[in-house]
Amino acid sequence: MCYFLFGKKPHLVRASLLVILLILMAGCATFHPKPISPQETASSFEARTLEKADFKKFIELNLHHEIRPWPPRFWDLNLLTWVAFYYHPDLDVARAKWGVAQAGVITAGQRPNPSAGLIPQYSVNAAHGVSPWILNFSVDIPIETAGKRGYRIAQAKHLSDDARLSIATVAWQIRSRLRTSLLNFYAADQSEILLRNQLAIQEDLVELMERRLAVGEVSRPDVTLAHLALDQIRLSLTEAKKQRAEARGRIADAIGLSAEALNEIEISFGFLEKLPDELPSPETRRQALLNRADILSSLASYAASQSALQLQIAKQYPDIHLGPGYEFDQGENKWAIGVSVTLPVFNQNQGPIAEAEARRKQAEAWFRALQARTIGEIDTTQAGYRAALKELEVADSFVSHKESEQQSIQAMFKVGQVDRLALLSAQLELASSKLPRLDALVKTQQSLGLLEDALQYPINPSGPFPVVPERNPREKEGANGG
Repeated sequence: MCYFLFGKKPHLVRASLLVILLILMAGCATFHPKPISPQETASSFEARTLEKADFKKFIELNLHHEIRPWPPRFWDLNLLTWVAFYYHPDLDVARAKWGVAQAGVITAGQRPNPSAGLIPQYSVNAAHGVSPWILNFSVDIPIETAGKRGYRIAQAKHLSDDARLSIATVAWQIRSRLRTSLLNFYAADQSEILLRNQLAIQEDLVELMERRLAVGEVSRPDVTLAHLALDQIRLSLTEAKKQRAEARGRIADAIGLSAEALNEIEISFGFLEKLPDELPSPETRRQALLNRADILSSLASYAASQSALQLQIAKQYPDIHLGPGYEFDQGENKWAIGVSVTLPVFNQNQGPIAEAEARRKQAEAWFRALQARTIGEIDTTQAGYRAALKELEVADSFVSHKESEQQSIQAMFKVGQVDRLALLSAQLELASSKLPRLDALVKTQQSLGLLEDALQYPINPSGPFPVVPERNPREKEGANGG
């Protein structure tokens, strides 16, 4: 066959085919297996610590100053947030989703490849001296029309923006869970301290009443009630210890570390012991309605639906297919050029256009609902925070009143006007009043946290929200990400 086409130089054919084959293979990707070992990933997770040099560089780079000594003695909310941004697997997932969306932009920008076909035929009754071969070689070159490729790229870029902004949404959720975990740990820790003090006072009170029972100064029911109160305090203390241990484990989970990695550190709760002087301004509220990460993400999703609709409308117009061809017909060389289009006879892409319009309406409805829900969340959480502040004021007033009473009875006890039982009772009342005050403080901080979640903005004195690293800061540590 090649002899008829190229005379007596078939080696030119082989050389030409080899060159074409090499050109086609030059840009081909190759597969590299990357198996996952559950044992290795688990070991890598358990090996995470707060003392790694790469982690230290990451924090100092973002804080713009060196930290000495390292590791710090106290870790506050801001430092632990940076830990979470470095280690937390949810951010790895969000970044991976963005990577998929970025790859989608590459896919959207690809132009359709031409196709080639070769149809050899053989004539069994060819005339004498005429080649029996009939070779038909054709090429199909598709040409997209009506700007389809541009709309496709625009849609992919908007989806990529949506995925990128979702990283910030996930980062805020991580910070919110961390704050909640720290608050729960603080509540359990302070409860344990207050209950230990209350237990010591109640034990002294029971011991005193037992002595008085022995000499007939108090009744058995009074002593029994004192013992019951003592048992209740012991049970509450046991529960507080349990909650403290669980809360510390949740802090480790919130930052992407094992519980053992936090055994040697001390946590600072200064941000929980202070409350902001003022509520967010109307401008802060307005900025939340315009610039919350999930709102911007929803806008990007809506823009993608717009581009998707434009793409479907453009698909009403058929693409053009150029079809140059060559035919070797029993010794005769024949050249051809063809043009083909799809005829929009039975449909003009109405179905996909209608679906794209419906998806755009859905995206618009979702955005409006999200913004309305945000407004409701901000208003509701502001009202809840104000109410919690008033409850805390009442609790503070009650504790202040009990402190005054205890000081008065302490002075009377020194001059012999009251006995030790009255003094212990006053001390116990003061200790008992501090637990409701702690509960009121925790509720206030919970309300403040909900308000911050509604704004997706930290309210002082907790400090500014750290910049979210869009690229995995642990990529250079190895395949498992450290």
